[in-house]
Amino acid sequence: MNPKLIELACQVNLIFTEKPLKIATAESCTGGLLSHLLTSISGASTYFIGGVVAYSNQIKEKVLGVQEHTLLLHGAVSEQCAQEMADGIRTKFRADIGLSTTGIAGPTGGTPEKPVGLVWIGISTAEITKTFNYNFSGTREEVMKGTVTKILTYLIKHFQS
Repeated sequence: MNPKLIELACQVNLIFTEKPLKIATAESCTGGLLSHLLTSISGASTYFIGGVVAYSNQIKEKVLGVQEHTLLLHGAVSEQCAQEMADGIRTKFRADIGLSTTGIAGPTGGTPEKPVGLVWIGISTAEITKTFNYNFSGTREEVMKGTVTKILTYLIKHFQS
C-alpha cells in the first residue's frame, strides 16, 4: 500500500480514537479503498462503523437514499449525488460523519462534460454537508488514490483538536 496513504490513515486514526465520533463511508469510484485504508490501522473499530460500495445507481438509490430525480437530472457523478450519498450513509448507519466518493476513475467512461478524473467527495455531519470536486489525471489507480488522499486530508484538517 502507498506509504502516504497509510500515513494519512494513521493520522485519522490518532484523531478519531480520541473523539467520540463515528464514521461511515459510501464509496463509488474508490471501490472500497477508503474503507480499506481506514480499517488497515489497528483501533479503527473505535470510530469506523462500516461502509457501502455503491457502484450502481440502483444501490445508490435503494441503499443510500439518493433520489431518482438526482440521478436522472445530474447523474451519479455530481455534487448532488455526493451530498445525498454522504447524508444517506450517515443517517442509515447512525454515524456522526458520512463520507462519500463518486467519480470517473477511467480510463473509460468520460465525456466532454464529465471527463475521466472528475471526482466529487461529500462529507456530512448533523450540522452541514460539504462537497468538493477534483479533476485528477493519471491512471485509474492514481485517480482512486488521489480521491482518498483528499478526503483523508480533509478529515485531518477539520477534525484535529
